[in-house]
Amino acid sequence: MNTTSKKTALITGASRGLGLAIATALAHEGWQLILNGRNPKALWQAQTTLSALTKVEAISGDVMDEIHLIQFPQRIAQFGQLDLVINNASTIGPSPQPALLDYPIETIHQIFHTNVIAPLSLLQKIRSFLHPKAIIINVSSDAAVEAYEGWGGYGASKAALDHLTAILAVEQPDWRVYAVDPGDMQTQMHQEAFPGEDISDRPTPEEIAVPALLNLIKNQWKSGRYQAQQLVQEKTNWEAHAQLR
Repeated sequence: MNTTSKKTALITGASRGLGLAIATALAHEGWQLILNGRNPKALWQAQTTLSALTKVEAISGDVMDEIHLIQFPQRIAQFGQLDLVINNASTIGPSPQPALLDYPIETIHQIFHTNVIAPLSLLQKIRSFLHPKAIIINVSSDAAVEAYEGWGGYGASKAALDHLTAILAVEQPDWRVYAVDPGDMQTQMHQEAFPGEDISDRPTPEEIAVPALLNLIKNQWKSGRYQAQQLVQEKTNWEAHAQLR
């Protein structure tokens, strides 16, 4: 099989939660996958499962680690080029989250490095492999635009990521560059944000966030910032309109 004729996606933070969910959805649609995650056992399990569906390369490590990131070009080379990058790896910081004036500054450095600097550093290292019409999705949050008490570190980092995304879209007009707020989800990271609370009323990633991301990937949305709920609703409206025609 000529693997270079197939589309390839790179997804960070893909060993669990939203990253694993979108990786699974893309695998079912025939995408080749390059997956990153900090937990080597969980990442290996994801690779093993998804390899039954498509070609999967797993690169275990922390996106804050520059030595880890420089492994990516060599591992990507076997695929030829990248059509899609989803910067999903993220950290929420301490749990429970402190007020800004009590926030350990070293932890703020770690949050901004993981959530803002690492996505850019990764793109710089793999730029030569990106398709001329590449799709870049940076996973954001409503905390980037809403002033939630106790969410200062994480929210500020996601606001910075949003602006980085907007500038990248201007500088790379041939790419489709998105910041996406997936909304509340039943994930481990979301549970860490609400320690001791029952979050079972939140949707799973597969219910809203994954269909939203697939909508962005498959259709010609303009570069910009989107909410998952908005993307799913637009898709529903389009389908309903098509049935009426």
